Amino acid sequence: MTKVIQLLLCTSIVAFSCQEGTVQANTEALTQDSIKQNQEALLKAEEERQKPITAQDIKLSKALTYDKHSLEDNYTYNKKAREFQWDKIKEKLAYIENFQKNNNHYGVISNYKNKNGEAPTVASFSRNEYKRVADTLGTERYQSVPLYTIDHHQTPIIYGRDGSLVNILSDNKDGMIRVQGLSNFEGEWDIPERYVKSIGDTISFKHIVVVDVTNQNICAIEHLGDQWIIRSMNPATTGRHNPPYGMKTPVGIFVLQEQKPKMFYLKDGTSTIQGYAPWASRFTNGAYIHGVPTSDPKAPIIEYSATLGTIPRSHMCVRNASSHSKFIYDWTKPLSSLVIVID
Repeated sequence: MTKVIQLLLCTSIVAFSCQEGTVQANTEALTQDSIKQNQEALLKAEEERQKPITAQDIKLSKALTYDKHSLEDNYTYNKKAREFQWDKIKEKLAYIENFQKNNNHYGVISNYKNKNGEAPTVASFSRNEYKRVADTLGTERYQSVPLYTIDHHQTPIIYGRDGSLVNILSDNKDGMIRVQGLSNFEGEWDIPERYVKSIGDTISFKHIVVVDVTNQNICAIEHLGDQWIIRSMNPATTGRHNPPYGMKTPVGIFVLQEQKPKMFYLKDGTSTIQGYAPWASRFTNGAYIHGVPTSDPKAPIIEYSATLGTIPRSHMCVRNASSHSKFIYDWTKPLSSLVIVID
């Protein structure tokens, strides 16, 4: 009887051991499957994140915060059709979303009124109608910065326009900083340190102002969640080509750099203050988004002008209703907002 019991006990132990081994093997297999599934899910999520965003992916809706002097999506001026170019604007917003997916150390190149020193003459240049030196792309030397080929610092190749956004790739080395152009120029370049202002690696550009030099309008767009919200749609007047003083508002993407409650301006060709423009936000060179200018530095603010939204007539700036320029002034923040100029 004892031998039978012992035999049964041995058989049970063996069976239990086999069952325990099977459970352990199954558990290990499930764990490995779970790890593999998690890895595949993470890989898929990363691939999806890296997938370029297109204009078709941009969700754009309208919820105006500023609703004075508002324009429709499509309207007429002087019997000619005008519009807000939403498709083109979506392309620019997609571009901004794409570069913000990367780990960038943002910087803005800056040389307003040559305050950081006049840029050296590029290897190949010409003089434009304003008697100023310009590179082969038409960018003027005045108020711009020199862009050098990597590790070749004798003569710059082109100029970078004031207010352009860059990704800083390396720290100061022999007085030079290596950057990648994110707006207005492409590729990697070396730039003297004094021309580059670091704005950090935690900035998120969520407030965007779009100026249309063809349709003479302006809109403000805010990024919330997974969509972009239109906050204003207004008439504007941009710069016109009128040597020696008037210049077109340049097309491109610029960092909003500074703001002034009153931007005093001089009478052409003199050092005499002629008047001021209220609520001015500067984005490149001497180009500001501002309210209706006065012809007297002591005059009260003028709210609106019948010339807004008609044809270019400014020196380079973007005029709009003074209350709208105040809205832009309060709504944006220097060095963390962008101005897009389209044609």
